Amino acid sequence: MSLPRQSRPVVILIGDSIRLSYQDRVRARLDREAEVWAPEENGQDSRNLLAHLEEWFLGRGADLIHVNCGLHDIKRPRDGGSGYQVPPDAYRKNLARLFDQTQAHTSADLVWASTTPVVESRHRQRGNFGFDRFEGDVADYNRIASIEARRRRIAIDPLHDVVRRHGPEDLIGDDGVHFTPEGTEILGDQVAGFIRARLARALAAVP
Repeated sequence: MSLPRQSRPVVILIGDSIRLSYQDRVRARLDREAEVWAPEENGQDSRNLLAHLEEWFLGRGADLIHVNCGLHDIKRPRDGGSGYQVPPDAYRKNLARLFDQTQAHTSADLVWASTTPVVESRHRQRGNFGFDRFEGDVADYNRIASIEARRRRIAIDPLHDVVRRHGPEDLIGDDGVHFTPEGTEILGDQVAGFIRARLARALAAVP
C-alpha cells in the first residue's frame, strides 16, 4: 500500500461481534487520520466473509483492511454432535482464498487480527449458547491463520496475545467470549494503534 500525501486513507474493519464491540472506539481514535468503514452485519465465520468478498473487501477502494474470523468457525455442537462449524482444513482454504483474492484485486494493506481467547468455564456454564468453544481450538486456528498470513507477508495484529497479557478472566465477561467495557477499550486502542502504525509506515514510503 502507498498513499498520496494529501489523501485521507480508507480503513475497513471486518470481523465478528468482537469487532462490532470495538469499532466505535477505533473510529474515535482514528477520527482525524482515516475514514473508517465497517459492515453493519456480524461477519461470522470464514465462509461468510468469502460470501461477502466483493462487497466488503474488493469494492470499496480501501487503503487498509483489518480483518479476523475464527470464533464462529471453531464452534462445536453441544448436543452430542461432532465436528466444527468450519473444520480446520476448510478454514485454511477459506483464508487462503480470502487473502489471495484481496491481494490480487486491491492495493489495500491487509491486516489479520488473531482470534481472541475463550474462557471455557464461563462459556459453558453461563454463555447459554448451545455450542462449545475451546481455547485449544482458538490456538490451533490462530496457528493456521498465522501460517497463511505470513506466507503472504500479511501483518498480524496480535489481539489474542494482548488479551492474554492483560488477563482474559479480567477482560472477558460472564459468557466467556465477549468483553467487558475495559476489555473493549483495550482492544479498540490496540487495533487503532496497530492501524495508525501501518498507515504511518505507508505514508513514510511515499516520495
